[in-house]
Amino acid sequence: MVVEQMISRLYGPPLSSGAPAPGFTLADDSGRTWSLDNLRGRWVILVFYPGDSTPICTRQLCSLRDDWEEFADLGVQVFGVNPRGKESHARFREKHRFPFPLLIDAGARLAGAYRAGGWLVVRTVYIIGPDGIIRWARRGVPTTGEMLAVIEGRM
Repeated sequence: MVVEQMISRLYGPPLSSGAPAPGFTLADDSGRTWSLDNLRGRWVILVFYPGDSTPICTRQLCSLRDDWEEFADLGVQVFGVNPRGKESHARFREKHRFPFPLLIDAGARLAGAYRAGGWLVVRTVYIIGPDGIIRWARRGVPTTGEMLAVIEGRM
């Protein structure tokens, strides 16, 4: 509880459901550039996480990998996001066989726009609807079941 209170004081709560999602254009670990504008019409999940190859981050992203077929069947585009570089992301993604890209958020600018970072990236998950509106935001490590429930309209 103390950590959550400190995070709230530093960054405030996550952006609210119903708010327009801040746009972005970022490169991933393979050098491909992704833009939120080009993803209109699709569900997008942004998973802001503190570091590559750390225990909780690995467990969180592996849970998405393990339930990947369900997300893929719904046409969801998932991204892991943190400020680490291309090489770190590529090693992390390759080692764990993530089927989704890891975006390079140099200077944690995107994390800042989504109230998920500053000098430290705070573990935060956003679900953005096909219309570019934030549908759900949660700090911590929500389950893939929770995320799928939002996308399927059960939550």
